[in-house]
Parts: sequence; C-alpha cells; structure tokens
Amino acid sequence: MGAGHSHALFVHRDSPVHALAPEVKIAASVLFTVAVVATPREALWAFGGYLVVIVAVAFTARIGLGWLALRSLIELPFILFAFALPFLGHGERVHWLGLSLSVDGLYGAWNIVAKGTLGVLSSLLLAGTTTPRDLLLGLDRLRCPTMITQIATFMLRYLDVLAAEGRRMRIAQRSRGYDPRFLWQIKGFASGIGALFLRAFERGERVYLAMVSRGYEGRIPMALAGTGATARQWAAAAPVPVVAGAIATVALLG
Repeated sequence: MGAGHSHALFVHRDSPVHALAPEVKIAASVLFTVAVVATPREALWAFGGYLVVIVAVAFTARIGLGWLALRSLIELPFILFAFALPFLGHGERVHWLGLSLSVDGLYGAWNIVAKGTLGVLSSLLLAGTTTPRDLLLGLDRLRCPTMITQIATFMLRYLDVLAAEGRRMRIAQRSRGYDPRFLWQIKGFASGIGALFLRAFERGERVYLAMVSRGYEGRIPMALAGTGATARQWAAAAPVPVVAGAIATVALLG
C-alpha cells in the first residue's frame, strides 16, 4: 500500500478533483455510470449531455482530452463487435450506400458504443485523479466487502514484486540456454508459471501471518484511512450525479 506503487493511469495534477476524497469520486463515478446505463438508447441527445459532463470534469481536473482519447482505445474490440450488429440484426431494415442495415442493430451498436465509451471515460477520469492506494481507501470507507479490499490490497502491493520475480526466472532460464517460444516448448513455460505460483502463494502466506501477528484484522487501520470526506467535498462532487440523474430522468420520461 506504499505511495510508491502508483500506476500509469494516474495523472499528477493540482486540481480540485484530485483534492476530493476518494470515496466521493468513486460514488460520483458509479452514480454517473448508472445514469448512463439507465438512459434509453433512442435518447441520442442525452449522451451528448453526458459527454459535456465528462469534458467539464476533465477540464476541472486538468486532464487533456487527448490523454482520455488515447487510453479509451482499450474498448476498441467492443466497438468492432458493435459494428457487426447492423448487419446481423433482424427486423426493419434501411438501405445506405447499397448496404442493408437492421434498424434494431443500428440502435444496438449505438447503445454499446455510446454507453461503453462514456463508462470508459468516467473510469479513466477516476483512475487519472486517484492513486491506487486512495481507491482502496475509498472502497474501504464505503464499506466495500472486506474480502474484495483485502484481495485488491495484496494484488496492488505485490503485483510489481511478482512481475520482478517472473523476470528473474525468465533471465535464469535464458542464461542456461533455455528460451521456450514455440508450442512444443510449452512444458517449460508451464513449469515456470507453476513455480511462480508456488512462490507467490508461499510469499503471500508469510506476509499475511506477519500482518496478523502485528494486529491486522482485515480492514485498513484507521490511522492510515484518515477521517474521510467532508460535507463540502460531497457537495462539490454532487453536481455530476445530479446532472446525470436529471438527464436520465428526462430521457426516460420523454
């Protein structure tokens, strides 16, 4: 849980969004996503409103739109799948440039692209303004199930350690003239994965027993967790879910 375990998505900025308590940003992001998902796919204007909210938050957080666009490419496989729906859908069809497209498929593709993109952008803003350590603290303050926060805490803390262990094992293999790259050499690769798993399991057990012996009870100590969000911080983040909720309500009733 050390502060040094940052990740590539976090953007160091001095902004009002970065200064908010993590549980506030998590709650706002989840409620925003719920509003987006609840919006009927036919309400095209509503998704434009959500995009304006995303841009406003990004501007306040001093995160560039290019940074968001580049990292949102992670959803590209889903977008490619969505492009196939107009051709595979049934029901009423329209013709465009000699192509026969399903109306329901077009709406389905739009639904996936619009809601998926907005969800990815919302998640990127959360990750870009909150360190992994603070995300775990926020989940703990929101009373996320202890088992989930424990698993995430250990994964965050020791992911780099396991990656370094795997690199050392790889170097040891290659220094001995064994460099499995082909399908018929998969036995050596599987053996390495198995050895890494055993080392990780044994290391995790030793670390957990050491933590228990020092008073660990399954939750982040209050001395590290801090005092939590203030009423002003909750009020500062409220416009995002409130505006998103208003847009979704009008779209549902319209």
